[in-house]
Amino acid sequence: MIQLKDLPKNPQARGSVKQPPFTMHPEDRAAIEHEASFYDDPQAAVIEALKIVQKREGWVSDGAIRAIGEVLGLGESTVDGVATFYNMIFRQPVGRHVIKLCDSTPCYLCGYEKLKDAFCEHLGIDYGQTTPDNRFTLLPIVCLGACDRAPVLMIDDDTHFNVTPDKIDALLEPYA
Repeated sequence: MIQLKDLPKNPQARGSVKQPPFTMHPEDRAAIEHEASFYDDPQAAVIEALKIVQKREGWVSDGAIRAIGEVLGLGESTVDGVATFYNMIFRQPVGRHVIKLCDSTPCYLCGYEKLKDAFCEHLGIDYGQTTPDNRFTLLPIVCLGACDRAPVLMIDDDTHFNVTPDKIDALLEPYA
């Protein structure tokens, strides 16, 4: 019988890469405790806790998962399960600006492929990658809820509609 310890290690697996130690900022701890005070079940505060940490750190490291679990009195697997379920919680470092390009059917029918190819060429990266200057990370996302104005994308918290490849330079300029 094969046991887990006998399987080859995946060097790409999260956790196999050494991450810097994480210390939760006191303001984040206070904000998470405050958020948790609104709920009978501390698990209800996990999403907000993740967002609080991500806002300061830019992403949520394994150490942050542990720290959030400690503050809320929850196990790491509970917090990680929530973090990995939501695609707006980043479990690896991202650039200063995150471009989320909708790849749902309406956007696909309205030019998604050409737009994706143009972004990849313009930035010199593919999905899941970050530009060498750490300025942009490009990610796919399923439906931004603006199908009538496809193709649609978000840069950080800003939503952009009817985007075409010829608009990329002007679109990215404010995020310099």
